[in-house]
Amino acid sequence: MSGLPTVTDVALAAGVSRQTVSNVMNSPGIVRADTRERVEAAIKELGYRPHASARRLRTRRSSTIGIRLDPMIDGISGSVLDRFLHALTEQADAQGLRVLLFTATSPDDEITQFQRLNDGADVDGFVLTSTFAGDPRTQWLIANGISFVTFGRPWGDDDLNDPQHLWVDVDGWAGLHEATRAQQDAGARRIAYIGWPSPSGTGDERRRGWYDAMMERGDVSAEELARLEIVTTDGVSQGTAAMTELRQNAGRLDAVLCASDSLALGAMIANPGRVPVTGYDNTPVAAAVGLSSVDQAVDEVAAGVLDLLTGEFGGRVHGAPESDEPRHRLITPRLVVREFAAIPMDVP
Repeated sequence: MSGLPTVTDVALAAGVSRQTVSNVMNSPGIVRADTRERVEAAIKELGYRPHASARRLRTRRSSTIGIRLDPMIDGISGSVLDRFLHALTEQADAQGLRVLLFTATSPDDEITQFQRLNDGADVDGFVLTSTFAGDPRTQWLIANGISFVTFGRPWGDDDLNDPQHLWVDVDGWAGLHEATRAQQDAGARRIAYIGWPSPSGTGDERRRGWYDAMMERGDVSAEELARLEIVTTDGVSQGTAAMTELRQNAGRLDAVLCASDSLALGAMIANPGRVPVTGYDNTPVAAAVGLSSVDQAVDEVAAGVLDLLTGEFGGRVHGAPESDEPRHRLITPRLVVREFAAIPMDVP
């Protein structure tokens, strides 16, 4: 046989009709198990892959997932979404799915893109990132019955278990709680925290992990703990300023935890005393400078997203099967501990 294998080649190899091969690929439940196994074996042996355009015409499905390409925040924290996108694309390809990237300038503009892509049957569903309380994107998708899964939970008090909103998220509380415990077990008592202003669903979760671990151990009072916390926007320079303020006003520091690697890198710059600093996101920059950091396990996040989008629930917001299976995944992050390395800069 020369050229790429065809449906006819698969049918001849399996001893079935072309229609049976089509049924195995598009409606496997109607094919007898032994016949289906023969066809699947022939597909694997021949390396057959259906022609995507023809399949779309037959099934009215594109086997394509749409996801917004977020604008670059900075070269440090922004790498997390880049890694997630790479993992999602690799794992989708292994399942015969494609990822379509699009851009949007705002949530409302993203909704416009949803409508355009859905009306053109360009995608079967969407993956959303950067969720927030009252997110109009998820409300629109639910109202229009369009399949989606979010990387990031809904942050409203009453919608975490909403059966119409399928989501995967990383447990920020667990990550900062583990990072705090690791420093406490190493002998640290006065552990400071540099975090983001509230309300911030993600930031509040991470702060709570630090705060709960500190209160559980009881090494410092709640009043003293307030002196060990700095709230700031994200960024390297902000981390440097926060660390300088802690050194000047917080007394002895045994360790410092940060809500992001950007803040942690800034804290390291203003840290000539080599106080242990831990970041969050485990970015390439953290690895390069020897910064301990909480890893978000984006490979597991991508796997969870695809499972919800293509598995039992199929990302559906209406007509999903009744099931006791959870419609969300909360991934436990892991702390990556590295030997501390000081940034070679002179800071007064």
